[in-house]
Amino acid sequence: MKQLKNIILIFAITILLSLLFTYPAYAQSDNINNINKNAVKTESASCILIEAKTGKILYSKNGDTKMYPASTTKLMTAILTLENCDLTDTVTVSKNAVDSIPGGYTTANLQKGEILSVEQLLYALLIPSANDAAVALAEHISGSVKDFSTLMNNKAQELGCKTTHFVNPNGIHNKNHYSSAYDMALIGKYALNFPEIKKIVTTQKYTLPTTNKYDKKDRTLNATNALINKESANYYKYANGLKTGYTDDAGNCLVASAKKDNLELIAVILNADSSDVRFSDCIALFNYGFENYLYKTLNKSNEILKNITIENATEETKNLDIVIKDKISVFVNNKTTIEPEIYIQPDLKAPIVANSKIGTITYKVDDVDYSSDLIAATAVYPVTNGFEVIVFRALLIFLILYILYVLLKHINKNDKLKNFNKKGKRFSNNK
Repeated sequence: MKQLKNIILIFAITILLSLLFTYPAYAQSDNINNINKNAVKTESASCILIEAKTGKILYSKNGDTKMYPASTTKLMTAILTLENCDLTDTVTVSKNAVDSIPGGYTTANLQKGEILSVEQLLYALLIPSANDAAVALAEHISGSVKDFSTLMNNKAQELGCKTTHFVNPNGIHNKNHYSSAYDMALIGKYALNFPEIKKIVTTQKYTLPTTNKYDKKDRTLNATNALINKESANYYKYANGLKTGYTDDAGNCLVASAKKDNLELIAVILNADSSDVRFSDCIALFNYGFENYLYKTLNKSNEILKNITIENATEETKNLDIVIKDKISVFVNNKTTIEPEIYIQPDLKAPIVANSKIGTITYKVDDVDYSSDLIAATAVYPVTNGFEVIVFRALLIFLILYILYVLLKHINKNDKLKNFNKKGKRFSNNK
């Protein structure tokens, strides 16, 4: 019996420990990996498409899978540079920034002890993907690559990244340096908040000036993003950024943005077999997004919803326009049908004040409510005749007469008091 009790006790402890130390998988991760996966044919190992304003995921294939981001990492470096520096700040290139870059990786041919501005290094960072520029900026901001990596990871966590860990500012391969298509889309989305980044990533060519350590103007930097190059077979007219990447382990990578009318999309491609595949996959995703999604204006501000009749109102004001106060615009699939839920106060009666709230209109899209007040377009006045008005006027006349009566009575009382006081004084004087 005692042995049985011990077995039961051990079993109970095992169950409790499993409950305490077993963590549930993120439901979001499963969803991210499987959203409209078959809507577009893509060849890359991992890719995702999101809407830039809302972050809504339109397509995902292995979007939350841990992957190597290569030089798309440099978007985070650019973000932190702009959050911690002025463009006119000067940076002195260290020996480590030059010597730490392995052979075969892109550089801007920076020189030890060379002084450049933050702006110049950002152009070198984002246009040709210079790895030495990334280290120079990281050391300028944090003192070391290690401390800058901590800053990168803190920022990634702040942006909502769940599958990201950075160990360097440039994406040089390291097994502990990884991210996901979804996380890189979040970083790309945030990068679009910076006008400086948007300007640089649409620049085709930039030449570094002469400096204290380099007296030639031959360091011309050429963009690696074929989507913005009109001479390229992979040119995409709506593209406006952002960053390419490549290493042997990461494959061909791309964080790209494109804008058509009022709709901006972000596509991330990771581990494509070739440069052409990363661009063709990206274009296929953009086309899918622009063809199937849009911002739909459901109503304009001050748009008339309907006209109703107020029964107890004057002839001139009884026809009341009900107006939708605020503009409602939503991001939806263009095949989505949206019907509003309308509430108007029952038994509306005059008087009604112009612009007063008399109801609401609500649209439900993807379990989110978009609402606006319904307001009265004009004032509504009650009729000026009828039994109610006669009673009101009679009461008003009675009230006025009563007030006059009280005032007159008060005045008469004061007059009597004055006369009495005068008589009293005369009587006193006669004595």
